[in-house]
Amino acid sequence: MSDSKNGVKRRLPLEGITVLDFSRVLSGPYCTMVLADLGARVIKVERIGTGDDTRAFGPFVEEESAYFMCFNRGKESIALDFKSPRDRELLERLLDKADVVVENFRPGVMDRLGYGAEQLSRTHPHIVYASISGFGHTGPYKGLPGYDIVVQAMGGLMSLTGWQDGRPARVGTSIGDLGAALFGVIGILAGLYKRSKDAQGTHVDIGMLDCQAALMETAFARFDVEGKVPTRTGDAHPSLAPFESFAAKGGRIVIAAGNDQLFMLMADALEEPQLALDARFLTNDLRVRNRPDMVEAIERITLNRSVDEWLAKLNEAGVPCSPINSVDGLFDHPQLVSRNMFIQVQGKSSRKVKTAGNPIKMSTSPEEDITVTKRAPRVSEHREAILAELMADKGAYEAQCHCEELPESQVKEGHYQFL
Repeated sequence: MSDSKNGVKRRLPLEGITVLDFSRVLSGPYCTMVLADLGARVIKVERIGTGDDTRAFGPFVEEESAYFMCFNRGKESIALDFKSPRDRELLERLLDKADVVVENFRPGVMDRLGYGAEQLSRTHPHIVYASISGFGHTGPYKGLPGYDIVVQAMGGLMSLTGWQDGRPARVGTSIGDLGAALFGVIGILAGLYKRSKDAQGTHVDIGMLDCQAALMETAFARFDVEGKVPTRTGDAHPSLAPFESFAAKGGRIVIAAGNDQLFMLMADALEEPQLALDARFLTNDLRVRNRPDMVEAIERITLNRSVDEWLAKLNEAGVPCSPINSVDGLFDHPQLVSRNMFIQVQGKSSRKVKTAGNPIKMSTSPEEDITVTKRAPRVSEHREAILAELMADKGAYEAQCHCEELPESQVKEGHYQFL
């Protein structure tokens, strides 16, 4: 990637890192998508014929999954048959090149295939091996399947989502999968840093339920301190007020006046400064305890003008606020557009699909990333290219070290007899 301003080659932070990606569906592919966005080479190992399950998930662009395209952009694909000696030898060569392995099968599956973390720690000790599963590789639940809604329910998140008089609700995105994916990225980066110090890989064991528990914010502390089970509070924050939405003309507006000074600024912006002097609302704790009265008092004011009018006044006063946007309005959102937060992905057809780009902005990130179109691979699209690369590597190695003359004890069995 070149800098258009001065022609200097700009390197992404993970360039030179090779990731062998055995994962499918969402948690693993999202993890490796982030690594690819940061410059890693990701080689996706898929099933012969069908490939990743999500290739059959809608929506479709000319019979090709946009779901798959979004989370597998910028990767290479190779389909392998683990029962084939030829393909297993190919996989061995790929493992020699890999810095990172990512898989999201149930614990034990990769062990049965011969490529579990413990096995590779002996044969390929340099590899950072990341496992993402529903419940991790230890504990009584380790063998159970874990899907996003399962960990949202089991981890308590659904009990906190929705309105008090309604049913528990699933969060609108797959936060169970995505949280595990991001913790997986953090673990992999920590493993690579550790390896730079001691030259040893490590096993990063990510359980989706663990990650869901870690994302519960202060719910556990609230229960421990107050002895009350936290429950659903709609769109209101249980510890801050006002920190929710309010009715206005033609819609609702979110106001997050999370401290006493902001509450005074909000009262001024609403042209009702006496509101900040009301004895029920003098402190955040009082406002939380008197939330119904506070909401009623604020909505008596906000219902008199439109969302846009209040947004202008509150923003001018420096009070955090927002409309409640729907997805169709985000593609043209001026802040997201200015931050290059949308890219295009493409499969084999000419139709491009717009999706969210990389939110990690660094000095090494290209300023032109909004215009980048990232390809998602066809099943095994890169097999021949990878095969040619490995054969070339083997030929260069043999030419350099004449490994055919090495004693058998120094040659790993099958290692240099690739094809």
